Amino acid sequence: MTLRFRTTAITAIAAAALLTPALLGPVTANATPSSGVSAVTLAETDIPAGLLPFVPQGVHVEVREITIAPGGTTGWHYHDAQIYAFVRQGTLTHPGADCKPVVYRAGEVIEEPAGKVNTHEGTNLGTVPVILDVLYLMPPGKPLSEDAVAPPCAQS
Repeated sequence: MTLRFRTTAITAIAAAALLTPALLGPVTANATPSSGVSAVTLAETDIPAGLLPFVPQGVHVEVREITIAPGGTTGWHYHDAQIYAFVRQGTLTHPGADCKPVVYRAGEVIEEPAGKVNTHEGTNLGTVPVILDVLYLMPPGKPLSEDAVAPPCAQS
């Protein structure tokens, strides 16, 4: 390998490393990460477009068991479709974009509306794990949740 080839290769690698963040776009610095959360997929399937008249675009169906440890949080996020959850154990504190906490206890059902305007966070302020059984009915190709920046009222 010649010195000129090595220098050119090193220059190309360095340039790629420096340009990659710019090419991938801005990173949301204020997104709030989750902590103390684990999830297990219990079932999932895809219903293709046109198979059922009431889901003409198709749908990804997934059921997950989500556990939030004491002191844990989902971080601020939203969903691209309405989801449903059953609180099997514990107490979930669930503020929305207005930061007003709604509390869900074992045996209650949560309906989370779709869209970025419905950004929310799930937090376990209790001493036992929160266990949720969650039903996702997502548009094909969409993630189960999208990270979001904490609303201004949560940063005060």
